Amino acid sequence: MGDMTNSDFYSKNQRNESSHGGEFGCTLEELRSLMELRGTEAVVKIKETYGDTEAICRRLKTSPVEGLPGTASDLEKRKQIFGQNFIPPKKPKTFLQLVWEALQDVTLIILEIAAIISLGLSFYHPPGESSEGCATAQAGAEDEGEAEAGWIEGAAILLSVICVVLVTAFNDWSKEKQFRGLQSRIEQEQKFTVVRASQVVQIPVAEIVVGDIAQIKYGDLLPADGLFIQGNDLKIDESSLTGESDQVRKSVDKDPMLLSGTHVMEGSGRMVVTAVGVNSQTGIIFTLLGAGGEEEEKKDKKGVKKGDGLQLPAADGVAGSNAADSANASLVNGKMQDGTVDASQSKAKQQDGAAAMEMQPLKSAEGGDADDKKKANMHKKEKSVLQGKLTKLAVQIGKAGLVMSAITVIILVLYFTVDTFVVNKKPWLPECTPVYVQYFVKFFIIGVTVLVVAVPEGLPLAVTISLAYSVKKMMKDNNLVRHLDACETMGNATAICSDKTGTLTTNRMTVVQAYIGDVHYKEIPEPSSVNAKTMELLVHAIAINSAYTTKILPPEKEGALPRQVGNKTECGLLGFVMDLKQDYEAVRSQMPEEKLYKVYTFNSVRKSMSTVIKLPDESFRMYSKGASEIVLKKCCKILTGAGEPRVFRPRDRDEMVKKVIEPMACDGLRTICVGYRDFPSSPEPDWDNENDILNDLTCICVVGIEDPVRPEVPEAIRKCQRAGITVRMVTGDNINTARAIAIKCGIIHPGEDFLCLEGKEFNRRIRNEKGEIEQERIDKIWPKLRVLARSSPTDKHTLVKGIIDSTHTEQRQVVAVTGDGTNDGPALKKADVGFAMGIAGTDVAKEASDIILTDDNFSSIVKAVMWGRNVYDSISKFLQFQLTVNVVAVIVAFTGACITQDSPLKAVQMLWVNLIMDTFASLALATEPPTESLLLRKPYGRNKPLISRTMMKNILGHAVYQLTLIFTLLFVGEKMFQIDSGRNAPLHSPPSEHYTIIFNTFVMMQLFNEINARKIHGERNVFDGIFRNPIFCTIVLGTFAIQIVIVQFGGKPFSCAPLQLDQWMWCIFIGLGELVWGQVIATIPTSRLKFLKEAGRLTQKEEIPEEELNEDVEEIDHAERELRRGQILWFRGLNRIQTQIEVVNTFKSGASFQGALRRQSSVTSQSQDVANLSSPSRVSLSNALSSPTSLPPAAAGQG
Repeated sequence: MGDMTNSDFYSKNQRNESSHGGEFGCTLEELRSLMELRGTEAVVKIKETYGDTEAICRRLKTSPVEGLPGTASDLEKRKQIFGQNFIPPKKPKTFLQLVWEALQDVTLIILEIAAIISLGLSFYHPPGESSEGCATAQAGAEDEGEAEAGWIEGAAILLSVICVVLVTAFNDWSKEKQFRGLQSRIEQEQKFTVVRASQVVQIPVAEIVVGDIAQIKYGDLLPADGLFIQGNDLKIDESSLTGESDQVRKSVDKDPMLLSGTHVMEGSGRMVVTAVGVNSQTGIIFTLLGAGGEEEEKKDKKGVKKGDGLQLPAADGVAGSNAADSANASLVNGKMQDGTVDASQSKAKQQDGAAAMEMQPLKSAEGGDADDKKKANMHKKEKSVLQGKLTKLAVQIGKAGLVMSAITVIILVLYFTVDTFVVNKKPWLPECTPVYVQYFVKFFIIGVTVLVVAVPEGLPLAVTISLAYSVKKMMKDNNLVRHLDACETMGNATAICSDKTGTLTTNRMTVVQAYIGDVHYKEIPEPSSVNAKTMELLVHAIAINSAYTTKILPPEKEGALPRQVGNKTECGLLGFVMDLKQDYEAVRSQMPEEKLYKVYTFNSVRKSMSTVIKLPDESFRMYSKGASEIVLKKCCKILTGAGEPRVFRPRDRDEMVKKVIEPMACDGLRTICVGYRDFPSSPEPDWDNENDILNDLTCICVVGIEDPVRPEVPEAIRKCQRAGITVRMVTGDNINTARAIAIKCGIIHPGEDFLCLEGKEFNRRIRNEKGEIEQERIDKIWPKLRVLARSSPTDKHTLVKGIIDSTHTEQRQVVAVTGDGTNDGPALKKADVGFAMGIAGTDVAKEASDIILTDDNFSSIVKAVMWGRNVYDSISKFLQFQLTVNVVAVIVAFTGACITQDSPLKAVQMLWVNLIMDTFASLALATEPPTESLLLRKPYGRNKPLISRTMMKNILGHAVYQLTLIFTLLFVGEKMFQIDSGRNAPLHSPPSEHYTIIFNTFVMMQLFNEINARKIHGERNVFDGIFRNPIFCTIVLGTFAIQIVIVQFGGKPFSCAPLQLDQWMWCIFIGLGELVWGQVIATIPTSRLKFLKEAGRLTQKEEIPEEELNEDVEEIDHAERELRRGQILWFRGLNRIQTQIEVVNTFKSGASFQGALRRQSSVTSQSQDVANLSSPSRVSLSNALSSPTSLPPAAAGQG
């Protein structure tokens, strides 16, 4: 690790270290090198250097039991010497960089060039001022002032380009800022449990310091490196570091090394923190990626310019990564503008060795085996549905625009040349050249303007604004969105698989019934009625055999309920002990956690938890608790009313199930059985042989725990069902309990045709004789399945995968899943949208999810559906408006140019119209708040076209109205208003009132049509709820005000002449006609218009854009790139790949470098998943990567 000196953090820490080294018994450097060892090496090193972990605690001046004293000065000193637990983020792009990126847009570049040529020519006066005879159209002798004003058009175009660029850059910048805010919000919410001054406290992860004693439990994501000092049955998933998917068992004497970024899969314990922040294992990798990345970029620029980037000696630690980097860098920034794709791909080919080596870890970065993962990631890699449809549409429109603009230019040029040189037989005089060139430039500018108007560059903007706006608002509705596209996918959801505990129920467990000493108590028994011996066993069994982190604390407010901390089921049992007027704290203080002999922690396979203690007479006693049907099967005795054990035979058990357990379950209670077993002191039992140990128990009691349904859930589920979304409950609970709660929630209604299955039965039905899962068997079950009980995490994953892969319905099902446990990770990842619980959820679940429910409440999911549908509708509204303007503007410019040799709408005016309809309209229409009525329709399917028939009818209907009026004004307007005709004006003639009226009317019609566009399902009242959207009102009024200024004072740059009041009235009147016309269109039944085609439909083939995109890289023209520009931020995730090579070298120390970056994939999954919006460049790269080539020998040697 010595080669880390490029990180300034590191050097700073070294400086600190030299000054403070003496205060603690170990230096930063020693601890850091200790944490690089694994397993037995580490144990040996600890023995040799320090003695044992206790000694390390003493050197770090901390106590394994009491923790740090927690005084401010001590914490500050530790932060100074050992660093803070915080990894500095990469610097965000500056505003100027974003401006530069916005300038990369092809159409803008063409316009800039045209404007500059136009400017240059306007300043160029040919010698001998004899140009009058050059061209006929030069008639209308212009005065000197007019000739001087020729530069204005060029300057105005440049100015409007600058406007567009600034607006785009500002949008990108604010979006990035929001995203960072979101990121920091996610980070701040992460808390961790540590012991300070003997108190167990929860502190933000960033506050953890070296020497802290942290309590770790099932489901945690470790926030720092540390040494395991005490605990039981701890198993860690270190795949994020090593790529090995097996869980590693940790113990003080065999493998005490706990590394940041790894997941606790089982058990609990304590660790002493030895490295934080940039010095932890995660931090080291991050620093290499971050700090290394910037240096790389600098080198890159030099290397590639000199052309020696490719001949880097591979031994140089950075291996050939520079060259690959440059390829990557161009992919990363989404600047695939000017064909860098091909360049970078060929570059990558040129240095196969280095590239293959660099790219290899990507496989493991996706986790596990590349091939399995590829299948699993398939549908995550799809562009989000909306993105796919939009890209397709934008590309189609772009092509049409290109053709139209080319034809416009060709016609104008031909007409001019034929007219001048053939009809009027003018010779081409050398002194006339600049004049002709000026004409051609003018034609070219008109052509480009048509293109600018035709290409809907507002589309990506509208999507981004709409998503960003929704995400911001969803925070208020308790949805913390981690992946932007999850927001819109949620609108298409057709199925929700929900957990029961905590999501549908309040997760506040209370024991309400009990079966003790042969009596079934329907409410909590009086303490006096329970035998003292039984009572003592019961209290011990509950107090000792539950996590010591689970407690019941006094209420925060007077009269509130006591606070439950830790595992809620255990809290319910502890509450039961307190209701029996007993004290569990006293039992725990007699038998502290360190004295527990062996703990079998709860996991989804055992479904029970057992703790072994040593009794004073050296014999052992084991307490056990768990799901009643599982624990009762292991009981062979039961305590009688007198507290004596009696034989408990299978037939007694069956009777008990019938008389006690089923009635409890049918009341919607969870049943838990508590038992114990005594072992002799010698011979000591073989504790690893679980099957023998967890048997022959004596049952103490069975309790029924109630977890009431959340009051708002039934209503939320009713809304879902009305919106065409099927809610299924997947739970680990007993089937009767699950069915009772499903009825209370309204998931199932008695008398309907539905299935409630247990996990075992479900598996039996979906597997064939060989035990393989068959899709057609799943297809027979899932449409009717409503409750899956006693299900394992694998069952949940199987069900979700089965529904997603099903071709049973014509639309592919879009599935949302909620989960809170570590075991829900696979299902959350597989689902189209994964919801994790913000309060009860484990870190692992949050990492795998797309949206975090900050209040753990099912009704927040309904809000997410509403927002998702709203995003879709907002985009459709914007499209309906945008396309009307596009169609009209293009046709006007095209026919105008062909008939009158000059576009009635000038370049600058077009740019202004473009600004209204793109930027402003996308802001106005994309920020409509959602209404409840969105939940009254069925979900749109994946192949529903973006532009429905109704919208097509609106677009064409309004286009007809607008074109009719504009052409009427164009050809007979001068007679109607008694003004001079603006047609056939010479080159630099002053702006005419005639054309100004056309321009003004055009804009007025757009403004009123913007109000029409607020409704897309053919509703009549377009003003409905308009005042709930202040942004919309502001924008419409603002545009109107600016339009007045432009027309009255715009003058030459905007080619506008001031208008009289009566002319204004007419313009506004014609605009208002749009609203009336809108009502006329709404009256025409869409069903009659069979000939209207829909557009923007995703074909089945495109569901899997992988292969396609490879062939179509060339075809993705600038509209696609346009669309991608808005997502540059999300591609940040790709940046992480940049310096993998260095990580490879770093991990020479023995950790298999294959997985060196796996941890990245979990930590940066935010940026990564969005990068998966599958930019074609990314896809072609990743295809190259995931071909299962073996590592080149060079790389293998390095490892």
